[in-house]
Amino acid sequence: MRGKRLIIVMLILLIIGGVIFFYTRNRQEEVAQGEITPEEEISEEQERKTMISLYFKDKQTGELTKENRMIDVKVLADNPYQALLEMLIEGPKTENLQNTIPEGTEINNISINGECIHVDLSKEFINNHEGGSDNESKTIYSIVNTLTELNEVNFVRILIDGEENLGFQDGNMTFQENFQRND
Repeated sequence: MRGKRLIIVMLILLIIGGVIFFYTRNRQEEVAQGEITPEEEISEEQERKTMISLYFKDKQTGELTKENRMIDVKVLADNPYQALLEMLIEGPKTENLQNTIPEGTEINNISINGECIHVDLSKEFINNHEGGSDNESKTIYSIVNTLTELNEVNFVRILIDGEENLGFQDGNMTFQENFQRND
């Protein structure tokens, strides 16, 4: 009687062990073949998303701060520089950040010359700016840091209504040079 119980317990353990062995072996083969389905399927809309970074002024620290956004890649398809600059002009989505681009600023033209992007803005960019060298610097580098997030851009040249070498009204900052990223 004891012998029968022992044999039955051994058979049950052997069966359980065999099931576990074959299950883990099949699972390892699926992993090796890449046949495991993710727990959550990625939708077509999620596949089209990309992360962009826009730079705005932090209301508390006064420093330029990166705001990351997930956007549809189709937005960047035609002219990514124009799209990024338009989003920058629209302003931040985060409450603790503030826009650095003066009200009424419009984009006249954007062109690329080698590693330098030429950004031609309307006169409101300089006429409506609050002034002060720190504010002017934040405005310039919010544009420069945003556009240089794209790999092919290393410098930004700012024009006002097609004219080079202008600057802000108070004369603290001029646009006579190509601006390079300032982290």
